[in-house]
Amino acid sequence: MSSKLTHVALHVRDVEASRVFYESYCDLSVVHARAAQGGEHTVYWLAARGQERDFVIVILPGGFRSKQREGDFSHLGIALDSEAAVEAVAERARAEGILAWPVQREPYPVGTYCGVYDPDGAVVEFSYGQPLGQGRAPDAGE
Repeated sequence: MSSKLTHVALHVRDVEASRVFYESYCDLSVVHARAAQGGEHTVYWLAARGQERDFVIVILPGGFRSKQREGDFSHLGIALDSEAAVEAVAERARAEGILAWPVQREPYPVGTYCGVYDPDGAVVEFSYGQPLGQGRAPDAGE
């Protein structure tokens, strides 16, 4: 059997606020939209440019999460193309009052990262220098 991770689906309180956050902070774009059951809200599929057929985040109405508690390291990860980009995201989030974790620099494979709360209080990590995505660091031993 062969498998491939294709999407993560998140129930959110406000699909429009979440769509705006993921477009604005994560540079994701809507690649599919449809009416949710009952037709009152929209379900969005969001993807990074060039990854529309590989991996999407699906946001669905009906979330009931509270803000993530301190010490809970659950998160979605977004790779950026430089440490400066991570620092810029952290500064923007700090100014908007949604910074979850300030910029950290750790040894390979963690790299440089910060965390930002989405509209539902879940954390999105922005990183540079991990062995995944853009800004990919060489594997240890390369």
